[in-house]
Amino acid sequence: MTYRIHPALIVFAAIVFFFLLAPLVIIIGSALSDTTYLTFPPRGLTLHWFENIFEMSAFRRTGITSFQLAFAGTALSLLVGIPAAYALNRYRIELPSWLSTVYVLPILVPEIVFGFSLMKSVTVGLDTPIFLTLLIGHALLVLPYSVRVVSASLASFDFSIEEAAISLGSPPLKTFFTIVLPNIRAGVIAAFILAFITSLNDVSVSLFLTGPGISTLPIQILAHMEQFFDPTIASVSVLLMLVTVAVMAIVEATLGLTFLTK
Repeated sequence: MTYRIHPALIVFAAIVFFFLLAPLVIIIGSALSDTTYLTFPPRGLTLHWFENIFEMSAFRRTGITSFQLAFAGTALSLLVGIPAAYALNRYRIELPSWLSTVYVLPILVPEIVFGFSLMKSVTVGLDTPIFLTLLIGHALLVLPYSVRVVSASLASFDFSIEEAAISLGSPPLKTFFTIVLPNIRAGVIAAFILAFITSLNDVSVSLFLTGPGISTLPIQILAHMEQFFDPTIASVSVLLMLVTVAVMAIVEATLGLTFLTK
């Protein structure tokens, strides 16, 4: 029996794809424009604005800082989030039900309030270095994604497999890395992607935690827009999209290969 797709459904899907892809097309077109201001469609095509990014030391410096924070903050959140998600699912009967709510507080609290609290308690209260404060802030900000996404993968995992391996003499730690972790590989990859993108594009929290000599790329983009309105901003956005897609592809391929060879 064959099914026909209703024409209205095709139109609706086309509209959704249009609204998803149209902003990307506009940004790419604006980045290639040869005008000295943002415009679409472009009057002419040039790569000058991409070259301008690398000629400006502020973009190079803040770009490196943002990627360092994104990788380190995401890794730190996964180091905390994976064991936390495992404990919440493995010992859900013994642990109090409200404990899972603690891990989502950073996304329940407004980012402005969260950033101001970190500034007062960590930066000022503990007098920690700016980069360390940013790292703590980004790790806490993306921790809910690590816990929630990995928990979703663990919810469908049969822990009796782990118990069987332990009963046969496998050490608990080895069992976790050889049996549990490979089975939640998709959840770990998804958590990494969500956390990495959130950290890389964060503005509200970073705005309170930056200081002299240390800033992030999104904040530098805002500062540049206050003085200039040229296609450099669109060029930075295009590069961020390309680099993010490349990093995600490498992470997915690397994690997949790592888990498959265990």
